[in-house]
Amino acid sequence: MTTGNSLFPIFLKLDQIETLIVGGGNVGLEKLDALLRNNHEAQVTIVSKKIIGEIRQRQGLSRQIKLIERSFRKSDLKGKDMVILATDDQGLHSRITTIARKKHLLVNVADTPHLCDFYLGSTVKKGDLKIGISTNGKSPTFSKRLKEVLNETLPDETDLLLQNLKIIRDRLKGDFSFKVKALNGITKSLIDRNEV
Repeated sequence: MTTGNSLFPIFLKLDQIETLIVGGGNVGLEKLDALLRNNHEAQVTIVSKKIIGEIRQRQGLSRQIKLIERSFRKSDLKGKDMVILATDDQGLHSRITTIARKKHLLVNVADTPHLCDFYLGSTVKKGDLKIGISTNGKSPTFSKRLKEVLNETLPDETDLLLQNLKIIRDRLKGDFSFKVKALNGITKSLIDRNEV
């Protein structure tokens, strides 16, 4: 029996999937920025009657962003893998969610957790280390604060540590089990030092 947060954390290769954002206002910009912060090569199409200037600026920085200035059409879902709804029209969100689910597309609806298949959590990034934070949709503010704490706490040298551990792993001879035990022995000293 599971209690608490039952979400399954995954890390998507946003440059290898197609994301549709419906909504070209401030919420659409927030969602676009969240995607681009994680992968500046994210494949994103934005459909909206009106598209704010800040979104147009983002398009100028990335050729992977496509803007369509008109109302949503069912055909906009063709070839998409993930849908983010960011308008102020809850009726439209409900209709698109129903259509998208029939097509087995993952859907996120801004500020409407019961319609979401996934949430856009906060992330902490130190080079190749990325930590996802989720409050199960309960408090984005807490996620934001925890992100700030982790960003301040984890040293910038964390990425160098990761790179060195990869070099060590690549040099180890033996099967997976042997490598896990060896790397556990090496990284245990990180914890032991903190206890002293």
